[in-house]
Amino acid sequence: MALSDYKKTTFVHGDFERPVYTRTPQGSTERGIIVIHEVPGITPSVLAFADRLVDRGATVWLPSLSGIPGREPNVPYLAQTAARVCVAKEFALFAANQTPPIVPWLRSLANLLSESLGGQPVGALGMCFSGGFALAMATEPVVRAPVLSQPAGPLRIGAERAGSLSISPEDLEAVKANGCNVLGLRFTGDLLVPADRFAFLARALGDRFIAVEIQSPDRSLSIKRIAHSVLTEDLIDVPGHPTHLALNQVLDFFDTQLPATA
Repeated sequence: MALSDYKKTTFVHGDFERPVYTRTPQGSTERGIIVIHEVPGITPSVLAFADRLVDRGATVWLPSLSGIPGREPNVPYLAQTAARVCVAKEFALFAANQTPPIVPWLRSLANLLSESLGGQPVGALGMCFSGGFALAMATEPVVRAPVLSQPAGPLRIGAERAGSLSISPEDLEAVKANGCNVLGLRFTGDLLVPADRFAFLARALGDRFIAVEIQSPDRSLSIKRIAHSVLTEDLIDVPGHPTHLALNQVLDFFDTQLPATA
């Protein structure tokens, strides 16, 4: 599907106003999921992932936080967008153990999605700079299925940031109280998502943190040394490939954590 298959709305909360692209499956909606894009924005590959969720019966809301929605990424565009994301105060990518200012906006969006579905719990998936946002959203009781795909925030500068996430200690305690399971994905060779970050999550959440770690690089499987985007740009959509297995694990996670209501 194309971006034109999604309905564009605008959501305002607090100091932030952002576009949100929504798509509802044909027939009944079984669950609701917020997908927060990676650095380039809502690219065709992000839309392709969202389409898979819709095909599984989910209503999907795609907030646009950076970039030009629908644009195919290239190196100059990626560099330009990344530079803007890195300095944006609402994302606070240099702050360790701090919930970014944009997260309350995302939490309010999650509550609105839940309300639109009659109070059903919802899922949230963040990618790259927004990976940790999905975890911080789970302070809200309605967010029952957070997925952190290659969570790259805070930016890895120093040991403290390598072993932390974009979430305050108080919010992390609230996520623990929520009691939800959390799924995380990373390539093992990804310098933006160090192993210490997943070790931190395992210590904080115990058995409720499910880690999916894909060996990289792996020339035999065409996994590049710089592989980063597990579900989009670096996905190899071939049955049995580790990234394809990881994709299906995410889809199954949403199905099991957000069961369809009768």
